[in-house]
Amino acid sequence: MTRKIDIRFLLIMFLGTWSWQCAMAQDSSDEKPLRPVATIISAQYGHMSQLDTYLSSVRYGGHAIALNYEAQQATGFAPESWTRQLSVGVDYDYTNNPAGNHTMHSLMVDGRWGMMHRWNDVFTPGLQFQLGGATQLRGGVLYNANNSNNVVSARIHWNVGLLGQAIYNTHIKRLPITLRYQASLPVIGAFFAPDYDEAYYEIYLGNHSNLAHFGWWGNRFDLDHMLSADLHLGNTILRIGYRNRVSTSWINNISTRDMGHYLVIGLGGEFLNIGAKNRNKLNNKVISSVYQ
Repeated sequence: MTRKIDIRFLLIMFLGTWSWQCAMAQDSSDEKPLRPVATIISAQYGHMSQLDTYLSSVRYGGHAIALNYEAQQATGFAPESWTRQLSVGVDYDYTNNPAGNHTMHSLMVDGRWGMMHRWNDVFTPGLQFQLGGATQLRGGVLYNANNSNNVVSARIHWNVGLLGQAIYNTHIKRLPITLRYQASLPVIGAFFAPDYDEAYYEIYLGNHSNLAHFGWWGNRFDLDHMLSADLHLGNTILRIGYRNRVSTSWINNISTRDMGHYLVIGLGGEFLNIGAKNRNKLNNKVISSVYQ
């Protein structure tokens, strides 16, 4: 009789402990912070200076237009210390030679994904630094119809490098404003470049040697950075900024040098993806990747 009572008692204790652990696990899951996605879609317009000695020995200059999509979110594994960012863009340049009688068109697309560690309230409340790494793939073509043989210069570049930003959240009277400086600096990678006098028709026929090159600061330097102000107009964010993009390479006696200056105007906000099953989490802590 005593043995039966002990077995029942142990069974009740086991089931009670298991139920309590399950409840605690559920509570822990329900208390996970909400991580909104800060999304900005921007239109950019400015001036582009281009040199590609595969097409021409003179520098071209003219109009630059770009569209960009940027999304940033705190990571799930350490939301208060790490953020991730996705940036996708397309650039179109319409440039002319110094005499104004030759035109060159450029169309480039790129995608960049990075992850950064962040430090909050550095030196003063509202100031945060973020620094980490990123990988980027960028490619496209330049077209110059005035050349007799080579009218197109193809470009493709994959790289890994540094990604960082300094962010300061403050107010102008009652208007919340976020000041941000962001820079992307590739370090190493690989890029495509033909020989100086090699036509693309020769590549098509099978001459594939010496086309891919290891990229580093000895033969390639790129920098994309932007200074912006995000104005918080209710749930809408208006971005006003300046962007500068530098892209250079020198290989196979071919030099490319692009320098773009853009005025940036963007709209966006912070968005949460909460399904019907997670409505009970609306009161959980919210951790923004950029704003405070």
